[in-house]
Amino acid sequence: MAKARALDKRRKSIKNIRKITRTMELVASAQFRRAMDRAVSANDYTQRLVRLVQDVAKTGSEISHPLLEERKDPQKGVLLVLTANRGMCGGYNSSILRMAQTRLEEMHGEYKDVLLDISGKRGIAYMKYRGADIRKSFEQFDVKPAFDEVNELAETYLSMYLAGEIDRLEVAYCKFLTLSKQRPVVETLLPLNELKAGVLGENPEAEEKETKGSVPYEFLPSPESILEEVVPNAFKAKLFKCFLDAAVSEQIARRVAMKAATENADSIISSLTTTYNRARQSQITNEIIEVISGASALQ
Repeated sequence: MAKARALDKRRKSIKNIRKITRTMELVASAQFRRAMDRAVSANDYTQRLVRLVQDVAKTGSEISHPLLEERKDPQKGVLLVLTANRGMCGGYNSSILRMAQTRLEEMHGEYKDVLLDISGKRGIAYMKYRGADIRKSFEQFDVKPAFDEVNELAETYLSMYLAGEIDRLEVAYCKFLTLSKQRPVVETLLPLNELKAGVLGENPEAEEKETKGSVPYEFLPSPESILEEVVPNAFKAKLFKCFLDAAVSEQIARRVAMKAATENADSIISSLTTTYNRARQSQITNEIIEVISGASALQ
């Protein structure tokens, strides 16, 4: 009977674990939907800002802004790593941290000074274990990053970049592409080369000649003043989108991991139930044989 009891105890333990993983799967699904809606909206806003800069370029105005210009001799770089505060999300954190660690080593060879900022308890613990020098750490950006908090961080980076305290800002995070595809990447946010490349394209001279004067509206007070306002906002939007993509990807990874854990628990429970039934049946048979043997001995 001891073996059957042990199997039953283990089966109950697996059932309790299954309840937890199933609940976490449902919670991650609900949080994922809300996070995805915010990420899609932020993406639309960012793309609209890029189109606005393109429209300014089509007026024939020269696209010039300190945030768009590459520094000739960059000396100071910043790497911002976005990870999760919690685990139970498969290889989400490890894939980002491996890429961030590789890029951090490369940046030490490219720049004289390298600053490391990390968001998320998992990334902070990892880098501390590796002995990395962390400049700033953040734990407030969880499943629902607030724009006001990200905007405060963006203002800090903008001030440092414009003052010449840093020459480059790169962000390591998990980029949300589709529901079935998320990829850890390292993107450059300062300078905004991507924004300038999106404006000029692969053949700037041909595009400028083709589109010059083709914009059906005018900019007031001037294209340059609008550019002064739009470019910093584009950086803030891109940084905020990085945080939103990270939040979406984390919930997708957690949902997939918890679904797999729940299915594995179901498989283990089924196997233990079969083994338990066989052990119980064998013990009952043995008990019947003992009763019959005892009765026969008394006769």
